[in-house]
Amino acid sequence: MHILVTNDDGVHAEGIRVLALELEKLGTVTVVAPDRERSATGHAITMHHPLRVEEVRLAGTERGAYMVNGTPSDCVKLGIEALTTERVDLVVSGINRGPNLGTDVLYSGTVSGALEAAISGLPAFAISLATYEEWPYEYAARFARALAEEILQRRDLPPGTLLNVNVPCLEPSEISGVRITRLGLRRYKKVFDQRIDPRGKTYYWLAGEVVDLDDDPDADTTAIRNNYISITPLHFDLTQHGLIPRLKEWDLTRCLALS
Repeated sequence: MHILVTNDDGVHAEGIRVLALELEKLGTVTVVAPDRERSATGHAITMHHPLRVEEVRLAGTERGAYMVNGTPSDCVKLGIEALTTERVDLVVSGINRGPNLGTDVLYSGTVSGALEAAISGLPAFAISLATYEEWPYEYAARFARALAEEILQRRDLPPGTLLNVNVPCLEPSEISGVRITRLGLRRYKKVFDQRIDPRGKTYYWLAGEVVDLDDDPDADTTAIRNNYISITPLHFDLTQHGLIPRLKEWDLTRCLALS
């Protein structure tokens, strides 16, 4: 069994070290991760300068890894197509420091790493620890290993699908269970902090306070608030299929005449 591991917190992050060591209990693990934090890079790929790859060791271990001066999506592409000769059976992205819930998944480098695998036709999941505070990664890593085993045994994830997993920062005995969820609605208020630099020029720092607008028990945001591990199936097809028949009724030939 061959598992490719990436993240967006960087190759030297604690979360990826703990995850890789735990997944090695299942088979061969190849780590390909960014050389620094690449949070909120979304699904960006590098096209206008070369990608550099360096072999390093994960912090505090003798375990090797590939360090890339690119995004999580770059790392997965390289891992699948260039850095390994053995077929990849599963891609796991994480363990992220901080949650990836609701609309966060559109910005998340962690989720995009798993999404790149799904685009390439491989089963994948992203896993995040729902806190920015210091918290041990070991329980989330053990959950990731168990989930990886389930995925590899069942082999029935639909093509183009990934799972987005969020784990509460609680002792294992305090976790209520596992919920299969949908993306909740989450927005941010006071998004920009306006400041003045030493030369008197105005600049803006992206910040924001999260506001969860969804109380549905099936939402991932609600599951985390209620101390459940949340697993949300995602697909890269963003088409609003239900709207297609209605759009076909529009008089779009009139738009052609005005062009």
